[in-house]
Amino acid sequence: RLYFEPLTFEDVLALVEIEKPKGVIVQFGGQTPLNLANALAEAGVPIAGTSPAAIDAAEDRELFSRLCKDLGVRQPDHGTASSAEQAIEVAERIGFPVLVRPSYVLGGKGMRVVFGYDQLSAYLRDMKAKFDLDLSSGPLLLDRFLESATEVDVDAIYDGTELLIGGVMEHVEEAGVHSGDSACITPPPTLSSAAHDRITADTEKLAKGLGVLGLINIQFAVRGNDVFVLEANPRGSRTVPFISKATGVPLAKIATRVMMGETLQELRDLGVLRERKQQFTAVKEAVLPWSRFPQEDIILGPEMRSTGEVMGISSAPEVAFAKAMLGAGMTLPSDGHVFFSLADRDKTRGLEAAKALVQLGLTLVSTAGTSSFLSEHGVESTSIVKVAEGSGNALEWIERGDVAMVVNTPQGQQARSDGRLIRTAAQRAGIPCITTIEGALATVGSLQFGPERVTEVQSLQDWLA
Repeated sequence: RLYFEPLTFEDVLALVEIEKPKGVIVQFGGQTPLNLANALAEAGVPIAGTSPAAIDAAEDRELFSRLCKDLGVRQPDHGTASSAEQAIEVAERIGFPVLVRPSYVLGGKGMRVVFGYDQLSAYLRDMKAKFDLDLSSGPLLLDRFLESATEVDVDAIYDGTELLIGGVMEHVEEAGVHSGDSACITPPPTLSSAAHDRITADTEKLAKGLGVLGLINIQFAVRGNDVFVLEANPRGSRTVPFISKATGVPLAKIATRVMMGETLQELRDLGVLRERKQQFTAVKEAVLPWSRFPQEDIILGPEMRSTGEVMGISSAPEVAFAKAMLGAGMTLPSDGHVFFSLADRDKTRGLEAAKALVQLGLTLVSTAGTSSFLSEHGVESTSIVKVAEGSGNALEWIERGDVAMVVNTPQGQQARSDGRLIRTAAQRAGIPCITTIEGALATVGSLQFGPERVTEVQSLQDWLA
């Protein structure tokens, strides 16, 4: 039977009294059911799989940090604060930039990367005004933000003895963009074998240490061979359906049977679990609602904005990415002007993308700083004035229809006036707007394969055959 009822303690308890289940699964509904697990267990409701105590150990920052230390699992420098003064002290100790977030958040709500004391103070005032944030009832979590790190997601199942890695996904955007908004690729294209082995080992340590029975999702930040755990969630993540389609392994079905007492080996013997080597690349891309909110700045950050997801598959990672972008509603240009404006930290890596765009026959238009940098490195670009400097600026170019794509990477979370106006104009014009250097590089790689490969069609069953 299927019930359409609110996910509240009272409503769930009423259904339990009617159905009298052998176990209640809280691993498939995101954060909300996890928040109900303790109250349901105290009311005598049998929780299937991972215990409420283990869920708390993953959610409580201090408990989880102690576990990581005991297991030898590395984390970024971090701390908790129960007051604004403590928050400033913690930030001073771990150093900026800092990722800040309230406890037990949904969808990254209230999360932000701050780059200095002024931004941290402004964040605290903003959270108090918007959400009536009370740090005495739930501490603020602060983590050292690892710039230029790659974020990696892992979905796995643990049966109490054996670990099954469902999939390892490498994010296109750097760490700090919410996993629901970041494009991700499996198998991971740039992850070293040493980092992959460390991720597998840390996943098993944490699953065993937490006492997981069923699904676990862990987010890592990777710089070279250095691997840091960002967080662990003893539940199914939004990527479970994506990984199941990419691998042909029904993770939700297997996890359910594990939660009800079967082992992974028993499921193999029954033919329910058939593991296979993935023979293609799959890309998950977020569908973002900017067309519904034309005045909203489209910078991606730690707070989730997406309302859906699409999937692209190909033997070539670049083509899979292009297919996913097309599914998300972005049509990549084959000619015309690209407005190309980079933050200082992105200019060196952006040079590769700029050269490739010119080789593909696109023409670059840039503000003075980026244009000068490109010129110094032998890349031709038309220099135009900033929005505040008068006529002939990027905003006018976009509004005239003279720009086919925008690459605009802001510095940090600040939405400076020019950048925000340009990104909003691109959204209104219906042209692709890339706001991360990683996204720009992936987009260029997609363009290099041409439209013919992107429109090749093959069924999922054929890919998995």
